[in-house]
Amino acid sequence: MAIVEVIKYNGGPDVFVWKYPSEELGTWTQLVVNESQEAILFKGGKALDIFESGRHTLDTANIPLLNKIVNIPFGGRSPFTAEVWFINKIHSLDIKWGTASPIQIQDPKYGVFIPIRSNGVFGIKIENSKQFLLKLVGTLPIFNKDNIVKYFKGLYITKVKDSISQYLIHKQVSVLEINAYIDEISQYMKERIEPIMADYGIKLVNFYVNDISIPEGDPAVIKLKDALAKRAEMNIIGYNYQQERSFDTLEGAAKNEGSASAPIMGAGIGLGMGFGLGGNVGGAFGNLAKEVDIANNQNHKKECPKCHSKVDLSQRFCGTCGFDTESISTNNMNQNDMIVCTKCSNQISKSAKFCPECGVSMVCKCPKCNAEIEGSPKFCSECGERL
Repeated sequence: MAIVEVIKYNGGPDVFVWKYPSEELGTWTQLVVNESQEAILFKGGKALDIFESGRHTLDTANIPLLNKIVNIPFGGRSPFTAEVWFINKIHSLDIKWGTASPIQIQDPKYGVFIPIRSNGVFGIKIENSKQFLLKLVGTLPIFNKDNIVKYFKGLYITKVKDSISQYLIHKQVSVLEINAYIDEISQYMKERIEPIMADYGIKLVNFYVNDISIPEGDPAVIKLKDALAKRAEMNIIGYNYQQERSFDTLEGAAKNEGSASAPIMGAGIGLGMGFGLGGNVGGAFGNLAKEVDIANNQNHKKECPKCHSKVDLSQRFCGTCGFDTESISTNNMNQNDMIVCTKCSNQISKSAKFCPECGVSMVCKCPKCNAEIEGSPKFCSECGERL
């Protein structure tokens, strides 16, 4: 093979390392290194020297280590085999990264697990060419952005998950609010990824999180957003979850046609809505509950057939007039035992001292002897005076 006389590389910015394809060199070979490059000469698997930008002649004067491994014959010119690697040291600031699948993160504020995706860009610069070649490149003939993304994929995915989880826990913010803290999270993640990449001779110039997204169709996300929307509605109207549940319970009872208290329930709910549902809604519910209790108590009472007072179902005798509620009704009473109220003309028992309808006293006095007269006799039983 012909001995190479000039070695140079004019590749694109996406390539970080490139190996010159030929290894047939000579001590008169010219090595041209561009301003943003470095070149490393390898012989027998060992790095001989690092060449900065400029034009270099491969002779023993410029390469002290080369004198030990190349047998210089007469004339000081000799062919030899070696590898030449070019390292691109420009700042590459548009390396994209992203999570291929959602990462399960527990929301520290609400306690639910929510899947998230994240993406962004980062920038690097090869800081230590020899360290980068030995630890990362190996025997690959070319090393570009795709290799960087592939090699460090596991690193940034792990760090993204750990960093976001730790940040959420320390700051006690919800996953739904995380996009408000993207700048802080970007710096937080950069500080944790930077030392690891430095071990490979890479300087992490920057690390940006462009977006942290949540799948809208995930059941946990839908449930959480519905709950937050409901809470916001309660805050705007002015009532809490316990009052909401009480309202639902009363509304269900009002819709139950078989319930005797349904009309009162419905009226109570309407009354509660009319209170403005602000700070007074608690009082409205309290009044409504009292009405429900009254209605329930009324359902456990019976009416006295004599004086029409309300009597507990467990009581036999009326507490107002003493009537035996378990005896025959007033409809079957002897008409001779009935009198007519002089004020409202209601038929009442002769033994009644007051009319149950208008309340007038049924006990009168004789105008002559002042004796008490019960009922409606025509003559006084004491003096015989005509009444």
